[in-house]
Amino acid sequence: MSAQLAAFKVPIVENEPLVSYAPGSPERAALQAAIAQMEQQLPFEVPVIINGVPVKTGKLSKQSIPSDHARHICIYHEADEATVARAIGGALAAKAGWEAMPWGDRAAIFLKAADLISNKYRYKLMAATMLGQGKNVWQAEIDAAAELADFFRFGVKYVEELYSQQPSKNSGGAWNRVEYRPLEGFVLAVSPFNFTAIGGNLPGTPALVGNVVVWKPSPAATYSNYIIHQILSEAGVPPGVIQFVPGPPPEVVAQAIAHREFAALHFTGSTFVFKKLWKDIATNIDKYKSYPRIVGETGGKNFHVIDKSAEIRNAVLQSVRAAFEYQGQKCSALSRLYVSASAWNGGFKDQFLEEIAKIRVGPPQDFSNFMGPVIGKPAFDKIIGYIQRAKEAGGEILIGGSADDSKGYFVQPTVILTKDSNSVTMREEVFGPVLTVYVYDDAEFDTTLDLINTTSEYALTGAIFASERQALIQATNKLRYAAGNVYYNEKCTGAVVAQQPFGGGRASGTNDKAGSIAIFYRFVSMRSIKENFIGLEDLGYPSNLV
Repeated sequence: MSAQLAAFKVPIVENEPLVSYAPGSPERAALQAAIAQMEQQLPFEVPVIINGVPVKTGKLSKQSIPSDHARHICIYHEADEATVARAIGGALAAKAGWEAMPWGDRAAIFLKAADLISNKYRYKLMAATMLGQGKNVWQAEIDAAAELADFFRFGVKYVEELYSQQPSKNSGGAWNRVEYRPLEGFVLAVSPFNFTAIGGNLPGTPALVGNVVVWKPSPAATYSNYIIHQILSEAGVPPGVIQFVPGPPPEVVAQAIAHREFAALHFTGSTFVFKKLWKDIATNIDKYKSYPRIVGETGGKNFHVIDKSAEIRNAVLQSVRAAFEYQGQKCSALSRLYVSASAWNGGFKDQFLEEIAKIRVGPPQDFSNFMGPVIGKPAFDKIIGYIQRAKEAGGEILIGGSADDSKGYFVQPTVILTKDSNSVTMREEVFGPVLTVYVYDDAEFDTTLDLINTTSEYALTGAIFASERQALIQATNKLRYAAGNVYYNEKCTGAVVAQQPFGGGRASGTNDKAGSIAIFYRFVSMRSIKENFIGLEDLGYPSNLV
């Protein structure tokens, strides 16, 4: 390791530019070639990675291709109890060297990883995300290519800013300074299927500030996450610093959080699982060396409210995208839509249904498809179940409502009109292409804001559509705690790293704001240092003199 002989400044970073994949473009041809090559090589074999070494446990599981579930993108080895124990032990053994590495070198590793993602591995990572997780081209571009690179580049920038925050005062003859130590122990990262970028960010954020990580990827994103681990290794993350441990979530996670050296959980997933893990951690509290940090982003029941003054065309298009991009499988996806009666009858309804009818549903390899499959059979059954429950409770299906899982798990974009503001699909997270609409009288705007605030336990994202400033102010104040990310005349999805720090409260998580400096505070433990240059010459205080 090099001695740091200068105060280095990291390069100026910008958000990764998005490319269009227009017909005839070189990026379209390159991506199509990557998809074709990947399909020819299926299925891939994915091992556990412990201390940089592939481990094949022989306990195999498969990651299906959701658009063609008879095929599998990979067969992966599941970690068993002994393997998880080795992962934890190896991470702890790597800890001293990693946290002692000069910051400039850690920064260089993650900047290199970002460049590998946006260049050498861009199309491979996108192809894995499209085939394995059912994303269309554009959704894969903004996720696997751009957002993941942004997380790493801006993460470096934020850690530099964090380390530069030092005491502003020094008493005479002394120097005060602060260290931002990694946590004592290891971090457990449990990542979801729906964002490849989150898969990389959950272990990457704590590792950037010197922590070692045991990473349990989602079974439905194993292959893309494995590629990320390979990228991090190629960029220079030392063996053992991030252990790649696919396997059955309950067993792997339970073993990790029962360990004395468990220091933090970095989680994205369901509210139910997060609450259970919080309880399990509390039960284990007497085992731990220190109090664990718990960081989580969970569910959402996100809203758009369309005021009578809203510009209808924009509100329509923004709402269609928010509800049906990536099949509604974003924690930020629009799920409940409140529309004023004058807007609904004044063009919103007709334009809305007309635009949804244009949506093509099919395999993501066909670039003309706007929507792809939902992630798997349990999700498919759950979504269909919610549609049926809504119908039985008197909801009117305005469009969609059908599904076909004969080859892939395809659900048509579905809109339910309800007269019950507290109906099941207005309260509970569906996590699929199902949107419920509630039409309110124009005079009941204020009352409707109260409904939005109290109907759901979640508080992740929301959007307010109005051309009258007073309506924006009124809704913002009423809905202050109803969303951690709120948008004016813009859809409730699509937060960009360094532009809209992301996270919500209530049952949506701990609101630690991925994509900002705030998240890094959760994975450091500050140490204040005072160095005295002038020694005492006398025991007594001036007040002791007589």
